[in-house]
Amino acid sequence: MPRNGKIEHQVSAGGVVYREREGQLEVVLCGRKSPLLWALPKGTPDQLESLEQTALREVREETGLEVAIQAPLGHIEYWFSRTQDGVRCHKKVHFYLMVPTGGDPSLHDPEFDLVQWYAEQEAFKAMTYASEVAVVKKALLAVPTSRDLSNS
Repeated sequence: MPRNGKIEHQVSAGGVVYREREGQLEVVLCGRKSPLLWALPKGTPDQLESLEQTALREVREETGLEVAIQAPLGHIEYWFSRTQDGVRCHKKVHFYLMVPTGGDPSLHDPEFDLVQWYAEQEAFKAMTYASEVAVVKKALLAVPTSRDLSNS
């Protein structure tokens, strides 16, 4: 139980942005140097903003990429405690499969130090959170690749 007995429920939304390069899938990750972190772009809805609108805005702000949603990917949930006030937080993060339509990772906001494309296996090794690795694996299974299209 939290020190003050309070529990806060939080919601956020983000995306798995992918591209295909030379027959290989890549995903974009957001990184911090200290403490070291590689994660998916995500954030909290603004007032009256839908989850889809939040995901599109947060991905654009955090990665510098303009994106389009291809499909919902479901959500992950986790608990954490805020050390400053002892509140126990339950967070639900909704993710969407996305493709870039413009922009550039160099245009990302200052929340992250780096934004970079990773080949899928390298992304799995770099990512900080196992729950987000599972989201990326689910996302990449849903991607139609040129290999799939050439076999049909």
